[in-house]
Amino acid sequence: MQKLHIIKIGGTLIDDKKALKAFLAQFSEIEGAKILIHGGGKIAETLAEKLKIRQTMIDGRRITNKKTLKIVTMVYAGRINKNLVAKLQSFDCNAIGFSGADGNVIKAEKRHHPEVDFGFVGDIGEKSINHELIINMINLGLVPVFSAITHDKKGNLFNTNADTIAGTIAQALSKHFDTELLFCFDKNGVLENIEDENSNLKTINKQEFSELKSEGKLHKGILPKLENAFRAKENGVQKVALIKEEKLSDQINRGNEGTEICL
Repeated sequence: MQKLHIIKIGGTLIDDKKALKAFLAQFSEIEGAKILIHGGGKIAETLAEKLKIRQTMIDGRRITNKKTLKIVTMVYAGRINKNLVAKLQSFDCNAIGFSGADGNVIKAEKRHHPEVDFGFVGDIGEKSINHELIINMINLGLVPVFSAITHDKKGNLFNTNADTIAGTIAQALSKHFDTELLFCFDKNGVLENIEDENSNLKTINKQEFSELKSEGKLHKGILPKLENAFRAKENGVQKVALIKEEKLSDQINRGNEGTEICL
């Protein structure tokens, strides 16, 4: 099968112009099929603070009311998405930007939780992904860039965790490509000791994850990444890893960076 790299980045990198430029240069050099998925939480939080709109996070997941939805739509699907596409074009990477509503590429359902009302947060599954459209774009030589905004095909937009989008797209496409899913962030991988940057695990399985979580050794922000990483691996994605952003080229070329997910 053809190789496909699916890369997810977050708001910390996006807010650092120098680091982002270096990362996108590395991303552009990846040969063959590739997809970029981005969040942007820190930028959205900064704008919300300026507008005095209180933000609430539960286990790394954002509560999204109407005002917050307007902010994340503007920031994620607008400012960030189009800036990433423009910067990739400067590296001769023929990118095309999407929200989930564009081309009905990611259809979501409003999250129903027994204890928490997450507001305008959409949940997705493998059937939510319009994989045929994505495959057609890849076959045209285009590089899709997805924001964390989805829709329900009833006229409503939703905020959907970007790690979930990355994992779910990877699952949907793993049946058609030899898929490598990389969650890129500002750590060397999963740290056994969050105070020690060099304590990253080379591999992690579900039992080790549960133990670290129960012992409170994992930062809340990494929980959605790991949950989605394990779900992707369990559902057929050939390779899944969490790596430091600046190590992208090393991971693509040698495959030994960060923390690899094992069953």
